[in-house]
Amino acid sequence: MSTSNFSRRQFLKLAGLSAGALMLPPPPPDEAPRRVEQLGRAVRALYIYDKPAFDAKQLNLLTADTVFNILGAVESDDKSNPNRMWHRVRRGFVHSAPVQLVRWDLQPVTRDVPPEGFIGEVTVPYTETRVGPGPQYKTGYRYYYSTTYWVKDTTTDETGAVWYQVHGDLKKDFAWARGEHIRRVRPEELTPLSPDVQNKRIEVNLDQQTIRCFENDKAVLESRCSTGIPLRRENGRLIFGTPAGEWQVIRKRASRHMQGDLADVSFYDLPGVPWCTYIHWWGVAIHGTYWHNDFGRPRSHGCINVPSEVAKWVYRWTTPTVPPNKEEVEARGTPVTVLPSEA
Repeated sequence: MSTSNFSRRQFLKLAGLSAGALMLPPPPPDEAPRRVEQLGRAVRALYIYDKPAFDAKQLNLLTADTVFNILGAVESDDKSNPNRMWHRVRRGFVHSAPVQLVRWDLQPVTRDVPPEGFIGEVTVPYTETRVGPGPQYKTGYRYYYSTTYWVKDTTTDETGAVWYQVHGDLKKDFAWARGEHIRRVRPEELTPLSPDVQNKRIEVNLDQQTIRCFENDKAVLESRCSTGIPLRRENGRLIFGTPAGEWQVIRKRASRHMQGDLADVSFYDLPGVPWCTYIHWWGVAIHGTYWHNDFGRPRSHGCINVPSEVAKWVYRWTTPTVPPNKEEVEARGTPVTVLPSEA
């Protein structure tokens, strides 16, 4: 099996799409010589700078969920920042941390839903859900690009548009989303990787903020990650929210609505977290991340944040195996070492 190494530059290329595939207005004349490489979604409000540096002049503000063209990538000279990647946009630069790389890919819809449903992946920057199958109904959550959900049924509204009924695993309720915004994940996409290899293990390095997967002591995947934010110092050592030690995969599910404590100032509410591989009874998991692109520094409440493509790879590669028609499997599987911080 070939080695997979998801650097930021490779990830940008991996998620790239041609200008001809964009269902957006054409760029203005002064941008015509520049090729659109990618779409970005502003995860939160962010500034456009005239140079790729935080001390440069601020030119404009993009509000949260603005979708914009990315014209290229550049690394800054700020070596103190583990994330030096900036995106070139119209008339300036934005830092990559609060930008989700997205696509706008409309999907063929299906009316054929098996009794157990199917796992679907959002393929547009975001789609507004409704409490009923039609635009006249009240809006619910926004489902963001690369998030995953279990589709349980379909119907057609009075205009002929197909809507998918999505099961909410947190509140055990249902929402409706436009069918062309969700891609049915094919069973062959979830076949196990290297199923005949017995000696597999994962190593998470809290100091380096990396995750590495090994087969017979040979690294087959390495990626930057974001582990738990440091909580405190104990005996002179920094204690992270991600527990250090020897663990193993104990549960896996293709989608999870993750929500924090309502009374906590750092409350979070994240539907459709994709490709969750749990390693600790606290709920610590390796999973895909759509609310930041700042891998290489601690950002989580304890989980191990990785790009969604990496999370899906880990989900397929680790044991136990989850059949495509099952929402969850609990069993002990691949060992995981979380190396303690030396800071």
